[in-house]
Amino acid sequence: MVTAYGSAEAAAKAVTAVAGSVPDPEIPNLTVADLGILRAVRVDEAGHVEIDLTPTYSGCPAVEAIESDVRHALVLAGWPDATVRRVLAPAWTTDWITAEGRRKLAEVGIAPPGSACAGSGASPSGPIGARAAVPVVLVSCPHCGSRDTELVSRFSSTACKALRRCRSCAEPFDHFKPL
Repeated sequence: MVTAYGSAEAAAKAVTAVAGSVPDPEIPNLTVADLGILRAVRVDEAGHVEIDLTPTYSGCPAVEAIESDVRHALVLAGWPDATVRRVLAPAWTTDWITAEGRRKLAEVGIAPPGSACAGSGASPSGPIGARAAVPVVLVSCPHCGSRDTELVSRFSSTACKALRRCRSCAEPFDHFKPL
């Protein structure tokens, strides 16, 4: 398959496009690439494909479905022997969600997360110190844009989202929690 692309590097770009276009089963308008969970693609000169995926959190119920969907997409694209690996380090952070992914979240009424590391002194790939203060979360309503929102529940339709309500338009909405 590498010869069809001219080089392993060109083949890796094609594999990245296929794997990155797989939709998230919980939020189908987002792709694996939008979420930033596609961590690495390797294609060697013999055409062996290896994909690294980092789940949004280690207990994510969708991770097996995503891995299966990526494998299936690669088989359909002509890469039947691709290996999909689950990589837990460095841990995924919401800072890895792309700008397009954040736009798509808001488009379906889910408030995108703020920066997971803002004000904590941590980097997206480093640990958060034990003394890090819990930041005040200012969340804009994805329906009307008001920042006058309140937390209703720390958990929503999935563990990675919280339920909030807008005090201006009174609409409830999911908020993708910064991790």
